[in-house]
Amino acid sequence: MIAASFASPAQIVGYVALVLGVAAFLQRCDTRLKVLISAESIAYVVHFILLGNYPASGSALVSCLRNLTSIKSRSPWWILVFIAVNVAIGLLFAKGFTGWLPVTASCLATVAVFRLQGIVFRLVLLVCTLLWLVNNILSGSIGGTVLEAIIAAINLTTITRMALERRAVGRASVA
Repeated sequence: MIAASFASPAQIVGYVALVLGVAAFLQRCDTRLKVLISAESIAYVVHFILLGNYPASGSALVSCLRNLTSIKSRSPWWILVFIAVNVAIGLLFAKGFTGWLPVTASCLATVAVFRLQGIVFRLVLLVCTLLWLVNNILSGSIGGTVLEAIIAAINLTTITRMALERRAVGRASVA
């Protein structure tokens, strides 16, 4: 994997992913979140190809397709399909532990987008974000590193807001 300069085409595409990712995790609606993550994933596909990180690029492509599929179907069969494709990408492209970071994140996110919702959904995505953060640091991805750090902070804020709203609704129904 090669590091690129701050204004290289690879990094510029990473900045596009950054904007899309921040917009995604500001959403409270799971569908809008999934659509924007899909758009972010397409930018990541190009970004990681340009950086020479093929496991991350492949996992980003699978993530895009998975998120769009999960909007229309929550069938558990899709979990098997997308995890199998991710594992195949890992076996084909990962050259060590670090190559498995995005693959693992994508597999965990697969379970999340098909079976989880609300706060638990976002907590699993937070774990995935942390795996991508490590991947991006090791890949030399400037925009990706900033993106995942911001997404982690935004996601934690959104989780906190959702938990406080849930608590307020619970108190209101008791009163």
